[in-house]
Amino acid sequence: MFSGFGRHRAAKIQRAGTRPMTTTPTSRQLERPIAQLATLREGAVEFERAYEAEIEKVEPSHRDSARNFLHYLSIRQHDIRSLQQDLGALGLSSLGVLEPHALASLNSVMAILEQLSGKDLGPAPEPPVDFRTGPLLLRDHTRALLGPEPRDRFVRIMVTMPSEAASDAQLVQDLLIAGMDVMRINCAHDGPDAWFAMVENLRRAERVVGRSCRVQADLAGPKLRTGAIRASGRVKRLAPERDVFGRIARPACIWLTTAAAAEPPPGDIRYTLRIECGLLERLAVGDCIALTDTRGQNHELKIVETAGRSFIAETERTAYIQDETPVTGLRDGKSIGEGRIVGIPEVVNPIGLLPGDTLILTRDDEPGTDAERDASGRIVAPAQIHCTLDAAFEQVAHGHRVWFDDGKIGGLVQENDGQRIRVKITHTGPQGAKLRAEKGINFPDTALEMSALTEKDLEDLPAVVKFADMVALSFVRGPEDVEHLHDALYRLGANRLGVVLKIENRQAFENLPRILLASLNSPPVGIMIARGDLAVEVGFERLSEVQQEILWLCEAAHVPVIWATQILEGMAKKGAPSRAEVSDAAMSIQAECAMLNKGPNIVETVRFLDGIIGRMDEHYVKRRATLRKLSVAQLK
Repeated sequence: MFSGFGRHRAAKIQRAGTRPMTTTPTSRQLERPIAQLATLREGAVEFERAYEAEIEKVEPSHRDSARNFLHYLSIRQHDIRSLQQDLGALGLSSLGVLEPHALASLNSVMAILEQLSGKDLGPAPEPPVDFRTGPLLLRDHTRALLGPEPRDRFVRIMVTMPSEAASDAQLVQDLLIAGMDVMRINCAHDGPDAWFAMVENLRRAERVVGRSCRVQADLAGPKLRTGAIRASGRVKRLAPERDVFGRIARPACIWLTTAAAAEPPPGDIRYTLRIECGLLERLAVGDCIALTDTRGQNHELKIVETAGRSFIAETERTAYIQDETPVTGLRDGKSIGEGRIVGIPEVVNPIGLLPGDTLILTRDDEPGTDAERDASGRIVAPAQIHCTLDAAFEQVAHGHRVWFDDGKIGGLVQENDGQRIRVKITHTGPQGAKLRAEKGINFPDTALEMSALTEKDLEDLPAVVKFADMVALSFVRGPEDVEHLHDALYRLGANRLGVVLKIENRQAFENLPRILLASLNSPPVGIMIARGDLAVEVGFERLSEVQQEILWLCEAAHVPVIWATQILEGMAKKGAPSRAEVSDAAMSIQAECAMLNKGPNIVETVRFLDGIIGRMDEHYVKRRATLRKLSVAQLK
């Protein structure tokens, strides 16, 4: 339907307005741009006529946006770079920013060429929007979905809620004060009780702070992840701290507490051992706990301090302690009782992979295992791990690419028998890679046929519509997914709820024109660019190009965009952003909303992003420079 629109890039030369001409243009200079513009305009009008039936399905208040969107799609099916150069040479607009008012832009340039040439170019078709109403529609649609514009900036800030937002009302209030405009609740985590508690904390904070905030609920969608990995055993490593020369800087400090009534350790103690059989009741400072570790080495843990019914012990040797290890209490070298160490957690080691290795994806939900090797190190049984999506085993084919953990590990499918997919690993880091449980899997070459709306999503929706202002649909692949969500919301009497469509796979990007047109049937609607998964699906080298095309298409449809994934992630997690993250955050002004993920420093990160966007908003509206006075414009 809309093939080819995405392969043409905008010309690098973008000029706006007119400029005085040093010479009068000749008829030859005018003929070619006039002919090209006439062809573009006629094609845009014909393209709209071809989709009259689809326009009729669109909500009446959004039909002008749908018409403008179709005009823009028609124009972008042509390579207009030579036309842009011709128009630039004449001092005219190069059509570099025609998205919100496509036909009006063509009419404007052709009207000037008509005057310059002295020729009657015929009546101009009435555009659905003009240079004023096109951008205004985008602003109106953004307000309808994301709420009123914040003070001092246009771009909204969305924040993903951590689980503690359900119990920490102060955190939610601090986020609202810092600049949060949309609360994002990920329905893949927690449950309805926690979701309602988060929203209740937000509503109380709104009354205190005096500003409103929208709520977006992200449906979990189909789960395409790695399964669990079999535990290696229950073992804990105790090790002293050493300096750069390997010398002991501090003994390993161990908290010894009873298994029946365990007490929490002080904050500076890393290790805890729980001991059964009442041995601790007989111990005192200066006694020792004797044990044999997993390597057959004997150790003594010396008790140096008491705290309630628990003790602090020290050792200067590294020991590996497994569950159910027998221990003996010693005083002056003599036994004063025996016991056992219990409650040591399981250790789950990730699967180690190198290029050339084989990894088996299993349909059966069985714990994954690392590769088995013989005495010489040769692999005798490849590593395997469960893939959570049944559809993959029905549709993945030989030669298809597969990526794990946001593109950190890549491979090619060698075989799929419906129960096991054999993958040859082709891409890891220089030292190999570790594959863990619950990591994402992408099949960018596989057109997975499955509904974006899962049974869990349908079960969650009745609760979600009670508190959310908008619902985000994960793993959208085509317009039928949009229609399914609209139908489900209609059945719940929530058909006026906002809908956000997450573009996070190759199919969604390739079907975006159809997805956008279908979404206009039941506004308000927005598009989220989920850049993490999308980068893996289309290739990291193409991400900038792809996200720019999504921005263009959404602006033409007057649909707001949410710029998501890893914005200021370093600051949210570690407290300080990288220079690249700051530049990336500044680019979010091309969208209508920027999304931040959770992290221990999220309040400071919201405040930091608020400042970046507020300053950049003074210089740009979308991709258009406002030419505000520069701070360094004068020679001093």
